[in-house]
Amino acid sequence: MDGRPSPSSGSAVSADVITSADMMEPLLEACPAFRPTWVAFLEEWRSEPELPLYLAIADLARHLISALAAGDAETLTRVFAVVERWHVEGDQYVREAATVGLLEDLQNEGLHASTKPAELERFLLPVSLEFWRKVERFWQKGEIITDD
Repeated sequence: MDGRPSPSSGSAVSADVITSADMMEPLLEACPAFRPTWVAFLEEWRSEPELPLYLAIADLARHLISALAAGDAETLTRVFAVVERWHVEGDQYVREAATVGLLEDLQNEGLHASTKPAELERFLLPVSLEFWRKVERFWQKGEIITDD
């Protein structure tokens, strides 16, 4: 991310696994318009030993809802391809951040002024859509969100 140690940087993780240290780079490639927000986030939290990534993911959710409102299907398609990779290739932290951080925020009706959360479903790929449904069931029925 920014060269500092992260929660998973010291662990013996396969090079194929996306960690918190490298999860944002493919996202920024998919959505260059989010880079200024990310840079401002890094600047704000530069003195912290560990970045509060969930705050950046909340900013990302608001950014994606704005893209939805603007009809920017291309950006949403690219970003949700990255979110799918987070779910499929991510370590535990990245998978949880994708689900409990991003998808849950995107389902928050309070963040949608002129859009609805369900409008994002068409951009979700299979694994992300499965976790989207799990978040819905958690809020509707209290079902625990699991990886299975």
